[in-house]
Amino acid sequence: MTTPPKSSNTVWHHATVTRQRRADLNQHQSILLWFTGLSGAGKSTLAHALEERLYQMGYHTFVLDGDNVRQGLCGDLGFSNENRIENIRRVSEMSKLFLEAGVIVLTAFISPFHADRQKARNLVGEDFVEIYCDCPLSVCEDRDVKGLYRRAKAGEIKDFTGISSPYEQPKQAELVVKTGEKSIDECVDQILEYLIERGVYERKSVVTSKP
Repeated sequence: MTTPPKSSNTVWHHATVTRQRRADLNQHQSILLWFTGLSGAGKSTLAHALEERLYQMGYHTFVLDGDNVRQGLCGDLGFSNENRIENIRRVSEMSKLFLEAGVIVLTAFISPFHADRQKARNLVGEDFVEIYCDCPLSVCEDRDVKGLYRRAKAGEIKDFTGISSPYEQPKQAELVVKTGEKSIDECVDQILEYLIERGVYERKSVVTSKP
């Protein structure tokens, strides 16, 4: 992925309302939680479950979901390697804007290529937290209510990650969540514990179950 060109005759405008001022107003810092893994690994389910827990605690959040983003922002992209790269580039830039807005961003994308995830990390910096949803392919296939794996194996869907397109497992993810073995609540608790250890949240604010 090459560096995208910048529009000519433009200058970045520095706003008086800064990211830190938004953090002070929200009473929490913004951070990017980047969920990656195979289709069916539980990325979206886990991201939304974590968002629900954070919302209960009064945090400002937003989930950027792979399917939802392709309804609009990335609706013009297919699933070739080139299109996947551009998809992640756009999501990375959007995530950075959400961080500036003071929001805790949760992204749920297969994001199969290490190089693209690394570029997202480089763009965001220390606020990038990679969460690998580690789930065996066989379990992902069993969960496939849409029948996508079956169709991919039959040749009806091209460039399908895990079947006809590769998935490059994270080498140094901040967190590995065994979504094929643990319950959703256990996975959410694991992520919150990590964020507490990192100093993002205080233990006293954690809610461990839904109302």
